[in-house]
Amino acid sequence: MVPYHADHIGSLLRPRALRDAFRKHALGEMTDAAFRAAQDEAVREVVRLQRDCGLQVLTDGEFRRISYWEKFVRLTKGLEVKDAVFTFHDAEGHQSKFTAPYVKGKVSRAEPITLDELGFGNNKITMPAPSTMHFYRFTDWGSAYDSAEAFFKDLGKVYQAEIADLATAGCKYVQLDEVAVAILCDPAARAKVKGAGGDPDKLADLYVDAINHAVRNRPEGVAVGVHVCRGNYKGMYLSEGGYDAVAEKFFGRTEVDHFLLEFDTPRAGGFSPLRFVPKGKGVVLGLVSSKTPQLEMMETLKKRTEEASKYIDPANLAISPQCGFASTMGGNPVTEADERAKLKLCVDAARRIWG
Repeated sequence: MVPYHADHIGSLLRPRALRDAFRKHALGEMTDAAFRAAQDEAVREVVRLQRDCGLQVLTDGEFRRISYWEKFVRLTKGLEVKDAVFTFHDAEGHQSKFTAPYVKGKVSRAEPITLDELGFGNNKITMPAPSTMHFYRFTDWGSAYDSAEAFFKDLGKVYQAEIADLATAGCKYVQLDEVAVAILCDPAARAKVKGAGGDPDKLADLYVDAINHAVRNRPEGVAVGVHVCRGNYKGMYLSEGGYDAVAEKFFGRTEVDHFLLEFDTPRAGGFSPLRFVPKGKGVVLGLVSSKTPQLEMMETLKKRTEEASKYIDPANLAISPQCGFASTMGGNPVTEADERAKLKLCVDAARRIWG
């Protein structure tokens, strides 16, 4: 099942005042208390925006983070940041380098990571998937462990403790953002992995196992979804290709309640890989683009949902943007008005399709 028929991926455009607050705080020109107050005010406003759009799923917009994984890495003992081995690109061939987590020591949860993101009426917390800490530097991901399996065993304990604390605080919906598995659908990326001496299929197995360990023994009543993302940075992406290469093992073996999947462009392929989603599990169709301002047509969303219904019980489907609007501080090339219109479109489409 899906928690809501209208969903969104989590990150939302940071307002200028919040971006300025991050800059001033980093320069030592704003106190911790003033910085926290600026974040709190921005979160209150973005929760109000979501409610105004009619959404029931509410996040803090990831307003306490520089990027979707930055805070997790900063607050988890044993992790640091280095350059990634992949690059973002767009349809015109423009490229952009980025940074990635690196394992410098034994990992452990030194303190709560996302617990402070609750408390303003929001009910969904997002976290980077375990593979984030490994895949972007898969040729040199760390030196503190003899094997990736041993690393993911320790890392999984960090997630288990975090999810348990979130549940105690009242959170009922946790989302893991999984990019590596999507990249492993891309023939070019698979060739790059093989060229570096890696095995894309074994990596996919490794990352499925890592997710399963991370969500094992989660408290009853906590829904866990995995968002499969092809990269989202200022309108650019990391990979393309349908889910075919990983669908059977990923959908069949990942022990979560539902999947949030990108289907906004032909890069994502068709819906046929959904036949591998076990009966009873949900799929959130990312049919609305967070990368461009053009508003999708209601009839197109309805038609595409009907197409997906050939493979999944319609009651177990939902609709959302394909990704967040600001996986990093800079955000995608859309305005807040565009963001609002697209979030409301998801709500209107859900009401039109599911009543």
